[in-house]
Amino acid sequence: MIHVFVGPTLNRDDPQLQHPKIRVLPPVRHGALFDTAIGERDTLLIIDGVYHQAPALRHKEILHALDRGVRVIGAASIGALRAAELSVFGMLGVGSIYSAYANGDLDGDGEVAVAQAPTGDLRALSWPMVNLRHIIELAQNESVVETGQGDSLLYALSAVHYSQRSAVAVRAVCREHDASALWEWLKAKRERDPHFGDLKRRDAQDALRIALGRPAEPARTASGARSTSGYLLKWANSFVGEPEQPAVRLAYQQLFDPDFPAVWLAYLQHRSGPAPLDERITALTAGRCEVPAYALFHPVPDLRDAATVRQLLGRESAADRAAVLRYTAENKIMAQAQPGFTPAAVSDEYTRHTLRTIWGCPAAGLDDAAWSRGLNGAEAAVEQMKTFMVGFLTEPSANAEELGAHAH
Repeated sequence: MIHVFVGPTLNRDDPQLQHPKIRVLPPVRHGALFDTAIGERDTLLIIDGVYHQAPALRHKEILHALDRGVRVIGAASIGALRAAELSVFGMLGVGSIYSAYANGDLDGDGEVAVAQAPTGDLRALSWPMVNLRHIIELAQNESVVETGQGDSLLYALSAVHYSQRSAVAVRAVCREHDASALWEWLKAKRERDPHFGDLKRRDAQDALRIALGRPAEPARTASGARSTSGYLLKWANSFVGEPEQPAVRLAYQQLFDPDFPAVWLAYLQHRSGPAPLDERITALTAGRCEVPAYALFHPVPDLRDAATVRQLLGRESAADRAAVLRYTAENKIMAQAQPGFTPAAVSDEYTRHTLRTIWGCPAAGLDDAAWSRGLNGAEAAVEQMKTFMVGFLTEPSANAEELGAHAH
């Protein structure tokens, strides 16, 4: 299967995208490559991606896909830039825009960026600088503008922010630089061919032909390159979403199950493999001191693994799952009542107080209590708890008993 992240460089109804081997997806963004439908020996064709309207795709996510054996191709837009940056690791770049990035003739995503409506309409509302460079080069070849005038136009056009570089802005720049003939020439060309000068479109079509015409082979990152890290696992966990929500459910258990430290210790023992935890601790400390395992080992669980989820959520009850749904739903209700609200806005101090009450520990012991539950200290525990604070506080009668039960 060929998974194509595209819009607006190509429209979803483009004939080349109708091939049965092609799965058309929206512009790539952070988390998109964790899609379980993307399998080994599949091909990813990254053309377009989000910039400001959502978190952008990380380089590590592409490396992780390559490390899994997925073939990754980039072209035309952000895909061309990422391919130029990651070609040494096995990402394949296609087209003249990719070549310009790879050779250092282009730099930065501003060359290919376009504005899009916040409503989800994928049509471009502005003109990418890379297309305008190509158009002016074509105009110079036809003696519509001279070299010096073309350079002045490019300088002026590049000074316009990509989100404002609309057809109206391009026409205004042409008029300001006595290049109305260029605009009239371009308008005539576009009337005959709506895609005239669209270098991004041409490169995207070339990349599609290559993706369809060349059998996929397992792709691997270059020797010594490792994509798996704690950060990547946290990203992956956060995108194991509905309906299971293992990351949110695990956070609830870590925060609210009084016996979760024992669950975490058992998980650490499992991760220790053939060497018992006691032996590992002795080796690390040279037998000079007694240190709890949770203070030395801080693995990030892979919640894409069913066995790991079963082990860490083994004590979860139906009531727990219902509480997770209620508490997270309260965040949405609060956001509707208070526009702009996010759980991050909840008071750090009050969240710390709540955790100390639930865990029955003094302020000085909050870090240790968090580590014993697999959380990266008090700060991480506070951030996790904020997800549940609004919902937790909307059930005062039930939680009064719970606070009393845990405060000993």
